[in-house]
Amino acid sequence: MRVLTTLALIAAAGPALAAGKDKPFFSLANTDFVVLIGFLLFVGVLLYFKVFPTLGGMLDKRAEGIRNDLDEARAIREEAQTLLASYERKQQEVQEQADRIVAAAKSEASAAAEQAKEDLKASIARRLAAAEEQLASAEASAVKDVRDTAATIAVAAAQEVVAGQLTAKDGAALIDDAIQHVGARLQ
Repeated sequence: MRVLTTLALIAAAGPALAAGKDKPFFSLANTDFVVLIGFLLFVGVLLYFKVFPTLGGMLDKRAEGIRNDLDEARAIREEAQTLLASYERKQQEVQEQADRIVAAAKSEASAAAEQAKEDLKASIARRLAAAEEQLASAEASAVKDVRDTAATIAVAAAQEVVAGQLTAKDGAALIDDAIQHVGARLQ
């Protein structure tokens, strides 16, 4: 239908626009008329071999293919959006899990730091106690050494005093008395 309308418009407008001033339009000497006849023959051949319906069918088939491609692209887009939403949810879950892990690690680190402080305090207390024991032991040793030295000095001083006041006869009597006393203990 469109083809016939187009041909009618071309046929009606052709002679009025193409006619020259000195040549009649319907003459084979007029090139515009010859071109019009060639064009009409060409369109006639196209109509005879049904090229326009074939072209229309090909265009319809092409339009259907494009429509199918668009539908497929739309389905792929929807699938991609679903997949994107899924990945975004997973990313959110992973982020929340990472936040929980970081919070747990901070909590554990804080507890470990507190435990280390307590262990350090206990270690310092043990070392202070050990140092106090060593100090007390050193003090006791020093006191013993002073007593031993004082006793040695006292014995030496007593020996000098006794030696200066004791006569040989008194010394022999003391020795005899000590021998008897030791002998009595041994029996």
